[in-house]
Amino acid sequence: MVLSKKAGQISASLTLSITAKAKKMKAEGLDVIGFGAGEPDFNTPKNIQEAAIRAIKEGMTKYTAASGIIELKQAIIKKLKTENKLTYIPAQIIVSTGAKQCLANVFQAILNPGDEVIIGSPYWVSYPELVKLADGQPVYVETKESNEFKLTIENLNQIVTPKSKAIVINSPNNPTGTVYSKNELIDIAEFAKENNLIIISDEIYEKLLYGNNDHISIASLSEDAYKRTIVINGVSKAYAMTGWRIGYAAGSADIVSLMSNIQSHTTSNPNSIAQYASVEALNGNQDDVCKMIEQFKVRRDYMVERINCINNLSCIKPEGAFYVMVNIEDILNKSINGKLIKNSITFSDLLLEKEKVAVIPGIAFGVDNYIRLSYATSMENIKNGLDRIARFVDSI
Repeated sequence: MVLSKKAGQISASLTLSITAKAKKMKAEGLDVIGFGAGEPDFNTPKNIQEAAIRAIKEGMTKYTAASGIIELKQAIIKKLKTENKLTYIPAQIIVSTGAKQCLANVFQAILNPGDEVIIGSPYWVSYPELVKLADGQPVYVETKESNEFKLTIENLNQIVTPKSKAIVINSPNNPTGTVYSKNELIDIAEFAKENNLIIISDEIYEKLLYGNNDHISIASLSEDAYKRTIVINGVSKAYAMTGWRIGYAAGSADIVSLMSNIQSHTTSNPNSIAQYASVEALNGNQDDVCKMIEQFKVRRDYMVERINCINNLSCIKPEGAFYVMVNIEDILNKSINGKLIKNSITFSDLLLEKEKVAVIPGIAFGVDNYIRLSYATSMENIKNGLDRIARFVDSI
């Protein structure tokens, strides 16, 4: 029997598989330190928990509209207006089972077979696979560490073709922590206008900023950018609600309508209880978010300084999200106990085997000279984990 050829071409998520492997080792009693998880280690704030409990007690446990409850759409509209200077109506908003489903919906809504989607490399692991599932073709633009892993117009002009349909922007970025400035976004918006591209702006990490840059949504820069941009966001990262699975998208009513139709036949509505909790997340007290960001900044500063003190490792300081891309180029093709470190997967496998530290190999993000570390874990884990990494590197 021949199964789906399309599904067979989709790569498994290395981030999820490595995190699962680390959890399995922990369950077996091994002292594993994990730097892989893309989720805050803090608990969901109490006011959000209590809103969910109220929703359960008040019977808010039934089906909702497939594209989300009006109360949450209104909270999203208010948030986008107040924080991002963007004006939408409910018909332009869809609530989904995580931002990942929003992305899946939008690629299915806009792509036809052979349409190309421009993606900067390093990239979040699911972008190219979601494009492929929608019969599109991911086209990669290699970015450079010397330019903070940012897209440049020069590089974009080299790969754009008549088949180009969309461009993905992720700021703050996973896995690099890069944050685009207003002027850089203006250039990208103008590039999209000149080439008639849809902009997919993944802004899920927007609140996790530690430098001098403010978050700017590319959709807010001009009327043209507003019309061609689909903003992707959610409550997972900023409110420590990864398991609640609520994401949302805002954009053209025509595209959102198609996304809603697609969703109605796949998952239908996102979890009703989580939707009511998300209303509180967006409208309620934000003190816990501020405290979380303060802790992330302390962890980031320590991790970056320590990594740059380890022989043959280096990194740049990320301005957002909670990841550090560590350059391992000087270690590749060296050996440890007779085993050659050929690439980022070999490095990661040997590190987990010998020091019980789980990291994500850079090849998962399209770059093989790096590994990604998350500082969404305790300072104790960060210190102990980096001690182990230093010991591992010194033994090479």
